[in-house]
Order: sequence, then C-alpha cells, then structure tokens
Amino acid sequence: MSHFPAEPRVVFSRPSARPTGAAGASHAPAMSVPCRLAAAIVAAHAGCGVEALVGLRRSTAPIATARQLAMYLAHVGLGLPQSEVAQAFGRDRSTVAYACRRIEDLRDDPAFDRHVARMEACLRWATER
Repeated sequence: MSHFPAEPRVVFSRPSARPTGAAGASHAPAMSVPCRLAAAIVAAHAGCGVEALVGLRRSTAPIATARQLAMYLAHVGLGLPQSEVAQAFGRDRSTVAYACRRIEDLRDDPAFDRHVARMEACLRWATER
C-alpha cells in the first residue's frame, strides 16, 4: 500500500498573506531553514504545497501523513530537537513525538521505507556544510 502518488509531482505556490493578530504577530509559525527544507522535500514528493504542511488547520489524512513525515525527517534525519520541530510546524512537542512513532511504524513497509530513505538522503545532502 503506497502512501504517496506513484509519480511525485511538484506543486509550486506563492506564499499566501497570513493574517496578523492585534500585536502584529503572524499566526504562522516561523520555520528554520532545515525544517523548511524537510517540508519542501516532502511536499514535492507528496504533490502538495509547503503551506499545506505547515498550515495551522487540520487537514486530510494524506496531508497529515506528509506533515508527520516532514516532522520525522527534521527530528530524526537532521537531529533537531522535538521542541524546535514543534515550534516550526506550529504543533506541540507531543505531536512531533507521535509523528515520529507513526512514521517508524509505517517504515515496516519496504516500499515506504525506500521513499523515506531517499528523502532523508536528499535532506542530509541539502543541509551539508
């Protein structure tokens, strides 16, 4: 069972204007470059926009799985603390922990594991100094 489309497609979209609160602070989380790269790699593979992965609203199951994978790659693949990943994605640390457990369980499927391994290698290459 595949969790992604057979042929990955890239969806480019312009950043939408985010509403600001009374103090002028944006409701959208500020993402670090490594977290944004993880989200971009997963979004390209899943065929959705990065905004869908970092949006503050609940979403469909495929988008939720893609978001969990992006959080997993940022934490496990890059070694970022769960609290930093949670802040970047606008979620709680326990949500990142759950995402990591769920992706680890899904990696029991060899095809899914190959997809994740490729994305992890791409992410590590892109963040090398």
